[in-house]
Amino acid sequence: MLPKLDPLLHSELRLAVMSILAGVEDAEFSYLKKQTGATSGNLSVQIEKLSAAGYISVEKGFKGKVPCTTCKITTEGLDAFEKYVNALKEYLI
Repeated sequence: MLPKLDPLLHSELRLAVMSILAGVEDAEFSYLKKQTGATSGNLSVQIEKLSAAGYISVEKGFKGKVPCTTCKITTEGLDAFEKYVNALKEYLI
């Protein structure tokens, strides 16, 4: 029997965000937007969903007078991401 895939990570944009964050210490919203090609509104919604699940932490602040949102994958998020990737491999074998 094939393992269940985490429905939260089974979204293309959320998976892209998690993939990026798994490889860096943290990332600013503008970087995630550029890398994913997502609109600001859609990316904001998906980041909120990942944050609400405890998969990422979000810090809002300023760089000078410009608002700056920084995202970081949590230990729980990294674990969920690794489980998702391993489960996905089962589908490919």
